[in-house]
Amino acid sequence: MQSKPLLDIFSKTKKEEPKKIQAQKIIIDYREKNSFVASELIHLGLEIEFIELKVGDYIVNNVAIERKTVSDFISSMINRRLVKQLEELQQYENKLLLIEGVEEHELYSDDSERGVSSNAIRGFLLSIALRWKVPIIFTKNAEDSAKFIYLLAVKKQTESSLNVTKKSLDKKEQMQFILEGFPGIGPKTAKKLLEKFGSLKNVINAPIEELEKEIGKKAEIFKLVGEEY
Repeated sequence: MQSKPLLDIFSKTKKEEPKKIQAQKIIIDYREKNSFVASELIHLGLEIEFIELKVGDYIVNNVAIERKTVSDFISSMINRRLVKQLEELQQYENKLLLIEGVEEHELYSDDSERGVSSNAIRGFLLSIALRWKVPIIFTKNAEDSAKFIYLLAVKKQTESSLNVTKKSLDKKEQMQFILEGFPGIGPKTAKKLLEKFGSLKNVINAPIEELEKEIGKKAEIFKLVGEEY
């Protein structure tokens, strides 16, 4: 009787390497190196390259993507950094804001430590979609983010343009941007004060009573200007 060959169950199997996908190279800002998204993209078989991007965090098939974790989204919303980034994204015809980690972190919260209400967050999300025309994608985690980017990469390829620059604000925009750095002073309030008083110096030096006539209780923040550190 002919015996059957024994199966060597102890033989080592070769570790599978990620298959290279026919897709456009993904350009990633070098500051994203510590993100799990990049390693997940490699695992999915995509080719990536780290460079210094002037605008956005990822460039995929001529789509500029700004990636924010939930906590980064909230902080950049409060300090107005995201506003500038959204303005710079306008140089791209196709752009996305990717908010990552909604499965692990609460996006809408009235926690006093955040210093922002849930309705303020909702209102800002509406502004992103309606004012800046930037679509928003919410992802569960880094792996989910990578899968969205993967789908963009394997779509029909188009030529990517990296010929974008940081947007230079004109004089009026710079003045308004400085005023918006004061808590509670939004774009409309800043513009109103500058139109009323004519310059940053005049706004800061204006009596609190006059400021209160224009913007109410928001004027109290300007009391800090005369305080010692």
